[in-house]
Amino acid sequence: MADSEAPALFDDEPSPQEETQEPSPNPFGDTTEISLDSDDKEESEPAKVDVEKTEEKQSEEETPDEKSKDEPQGAASVDVTNLSEPEEAPKKEDKPKPKPEEEEEDVEEETDTFDLEIKVMDPEKVGDGMNAYMVYSVITNTSMPEFKSPTTTVKRRFSDFLGLHERLSSKYLHLGRVVPPAPEKSVLGMGKVKFGKEEEKSKEFVDRRKALLERFMNRIAAHPSLRADPDFRQFLEAEMLPRAKDTAALSGGGIKRFVKSVGDTMFNLTTKMSESDQWFEEKQAQIETLDQQLKKLHHNVELLVMNRKELSTTTGSFAKSAAMLSNSEEHTSLSRALTQLAEVEEKIEQLQSQQAETDFFVLSELLKDYIGLIQSVKACFHERVRSYSNWQSAQQTLTKKREALVKIELAGKNEKLPQAQEEVKEWEQKVEKGQEDFEEISKTIRKEMSRFETNRVKDFRQAIITYLEAMMETQQQLIKHWEGFLPEAKAIA
Repeated sequence: MADSEAPALFDDEPSPQEETQEPSPNPFGDTTEISLDSDDKEESEPAKVDVEKTEEKQSEEETPDEKSKDEPQGAASVDVTNLSEPEEAPKKEDKPKPKPEEEEEDVEEETDTFDLEIKVMDPEKVGDGMNAYMVYSVITNTSMPEFKSPTTTVKRRFSDFLGLHERLSSKYLHLGRVVPPAPEKSVLGMGKVKFGKEEEKSKEFVDRRKALLERFMNRIAAHPSLRADPDFRQFLEAEMLPRAKDTAALSGGGIKRFVKSVGDTMFNLTTKMSESDQWFEEKQAQIETLDQQLKKLHHNVELLVMNRKELSTTTGSFAKSAAMLSNSEEHTSLSRALTQLAEVEEKIEQLQSQQAETDFFVLSELLKDYIGLIQSVKACFHERVRSYSNWQSAQQTLTKKREALVKIELAGKNEKLPQAQEEVKEWEQKVEKGQEDFEEISKTIRKEMSRFETNRVKDFRQAIITYLEAMMETQQQLIKHWEGFLPEAKAIA
């Protein structure tokens, strides 16, 4: 061990001045003397200094090549406290190596780069009456080699999107992956579209659904595991898809979803898990709080949208009344001012309507989308509890099997012994598998939560910036309109 370390200790030769001084406190702790020759262990300190000085003079006369060859055999002993520039030693300390889980997560995040953009456009009504449905164009632009073409366009109906969500959930939810929620069915909204009633509200419903579907698809595309799924690529590339069945189960008011929700609630009430991981305990509390706050904020934004639409409508009515009054006004300058006022109010009505749309599509829809995402996160936590329950159930069964084996051995029933031993071995494997599944889903949820938090901050930051820019633009136009009307109002004589 000393032979291998000796060359490294001679990288910096000590100066004579340093050798004559008393050893200073060593940042490395206690001083250590490394001896290369066992016969020199009894030498005194002055003798050791003389040996080192003699060697230093000899080394000056040698060539660099000869010196490098002779260094391992030259010194008799080395005092670690006399090494030059000891203050730089801490810089050479190796950083602690990350755990394998952290390395794997870092690699996944570093490779989480892609070029995949999905647009949902051109909603088209197909059929009439009760058999009518909407078809959307799904346009994919990508440079990923997994896809057959960099640009593809396919036609998909709403039930196809629901079917995709159903398949992805069945594959990844029990593994702890957060599957983005699909838009809910709306019997009332689709009924208006099918029968052509209230065209304005029907168009608003279709535009809203189109935006939700596009957000849903891009959230899947942003997930490194989900975007690699063959069903997702088939959805984006195949001309025809198998007809999705039982898609009504994904409706907010669907019977199947209701039954499943009741079943999950009963499971959570009857299954208790003593949480030993503080991280999961804190995250679940954080998710619950975030869910409540987002729901309150979404409710208030919905009220804001409604009030702004009402204000827009009222402003339009005021503009019409001002125009009618200007027609009946005999005073020329006042009539002209009222006409200008009516025109300004009409422009303000459009601005308020546009701002209401911004409130809805930028804020309200984002909040609703994240309320749905939080439900998906909660579903992952529930799957973790389910995995823990399965593990503990297997552990209890294993305990019973072992007790039964002991009873058979004590009773001397050798004919039942092989079967009992086989059952114990089988349940030991199940317990081990249950523990592995629980640890794996816990690790996956940690990664999913990290991605969820990163995307949440990024999405809300972008939404707030977009909303403020739109608001500032609206206010600037309002000021411009009123400044243009002010001279006309002052001209009334």
